Amino acid sequence: MTKDTFTADWILAGLKTRLIARNLVYLPETGSTMDDARRLAEQGAPDGTLVVADYQAAGRGRLDRHWQAPPAASLLLSFIFRPAIASHQVHQLTMLCGLAVAESVEAETGLPVGLKWPNDLEIGGAKVGGILTEVELSGVRVSYAVVGVGLNVDLDPHQLGGPLLTRATSLSAELGRPVARLPLLWAVLHAVETRYLALGTGSPGLHAEWAGRLVTLGRTVTVSTGDSIWEGTAKGVDADGALLVLRTDGHLERIIAGDVTGR
Repeated sequence: MTKDTFTADWILAGLKTRLIARNLVYLPETGSTMDDARRLAEQGAPDGTLVVADYQAAGRGRLDRHWQAPPAASLLLSFIFRPAIASHQVHQLTMLCGLAVAESVEAETGLPVGLKWPNDLEIGGAKVGGILTEVELSGVRVSYAVVGVGLNVDLDPHQLGGPLLTRATSLSAELGRPVARLPLLWAVLHAVETRYLALGTGSPGLHAEWAGRLVTLGRTVTVSTGDSIWEGTAKGVDADGALLVLRTDGHLERIIAGDVTGR
């Protein structure tokens, strides 16, 4: 498969945003765009700052798991947001970024994308990407949040080291042809901006749209939280993004964090 690389000038040339990525940091190689973005946020980087890398040596997902991505084969992005929201609303950033990536992939490739609670993107039951949100609080308000996006674009999933916790795929593997990353990046940035700017108006419909894409709902799931592992049925998500799981004993559990796998 062919690989395409970025430059900062190429990214900026096709931007159709007025906030997102107007302050852009492009890195051919880095440890983690999440770490880079956090450092920039601590130094006062403005709302909408974007860090993009072609390769991460120490990329990570949820629960500090390693995120694998060969050079110039994925979208590896970290956004700095400074939203006027309370700490319990921070999952809205994960929601809007997940929806933005999903709709951009569908528009650019025609591939249907589902969301797996709380932060994975799936195609046909295989993981194609993920969202990672980290937040710095000032009291009950969000001082800044860093949202990372990893999307497998033009790679062979069989080249990823194992064992993998979930079956992986990529856009090129699903389509049977290479996929250009730059047009997809522009689409993602525009979609993120549209949804982020709407956050200040209360984002009407955001929760319902996100819940509507969750492939987790209605399925029997195994929940692992600490030393506890149990099964139930995923019934819904509440306003703050927590998963509501009905246990076999009839008790409804509210899951904020942990591993949830479906079958």
